[in-house]
Amino acid sequence: MTALSATTTRLATGRRTKDHSTASLVFLGLLWLSLLIAFVTLIALVVTTIDAGAPRLDARLLTEYPSSRPEEAGARPAVLGSLWVIVTTAVLAIPLGIAAALHLEEFADRRHWINRFVELNIQNLSAIPSIIYGMLAIGALTLIGVRNKNIVIGGALALALLILPVVIIATREALRAVPAEMREASLALGATPLQTAWRITLPSSIPGIATGTILALSRALGEAAPLLLLGALVFISFDPNGLLSGFTTMPIQIYGWTNSPQAGFRELAAAASVLLMVILLAMNALAIVIRNRYQRRW
Repeated sequence: MTALSATTTRLATGRRTKDHSTASLVFLGLLWLSLLIAFVTLIALVVTTIDAGAPRLDARLLTEYPSSRPEEAGARPAVLGSLWVIVTTAVLAIPLGIAAALHLEEFADRRHWINRFVELNIQNLSAIPSIIYGMLAIGALTLIGVRNKNIVIGGALALALLILPVVIIATREALRAVPAEMREASLALGATPLQTAWRITLPSSIPGIATGTILALSRALGEAAPLLLLGALVFISFDPNGLLSGFTTMPIQIYGWTNSPQAGFRELAAAASVLLMVILLAMNALAIVIRNRYQRRW
């Protein structure tokens, strides 16, 4: 017993010495320094953007149409276009993503090579640059004979392809968090696997699914590259009114204003950037509220 205690003490002392070595302390210091630099840079950018756009943070930004005169211009079509595209993206991606995740996690045979191939591709697709999804959307629209690709459904298709892997991964993680005992109890009471998944597993994982999907939609809201590849308009003076309507979104409108030589348009771009940040923060806050309010501890 004495030898065992001495060995344990020696191992614990060695572990503490290793954890507090010079190299680990230097690495920890560099880590905190990098985080501090990133945080300070982010705060500086946010403060600078708010200061630059403060004069145009008014109702005109939401109610007026783009104009060649910056004092009369607004982002109404871009705000409505973003709303149309994001809602359509959610309708396309969320049901399909949840269904795919439910099948892969609850019913698919993980030993089969097809399922392993699908899972590998889902993991890889979540890290592909967003512009590739714009190319995929162009190919899909061309395949079905759509000539004008600058339409709401085209942009929503590109963004749905972009966030679909994220939705699937987030949903699978939420399903895995449900204890296996709940599934076994449901099956023991005579429920079928489908009834168990639909009435027990899926409702219990809704908080995690909602959080993941909202964060995925937040990412889609800030994307511009795939939409620019589809030919999204930088300057429009009408409201989108359907899935086949032309559109622009807030990131694209900001991109167009920042390329203008007039200082007034750069001021508008800063104000629109602040509005976009507020929307993204509100969506992230909603995800946190849903997670904290409905999360269950098993």
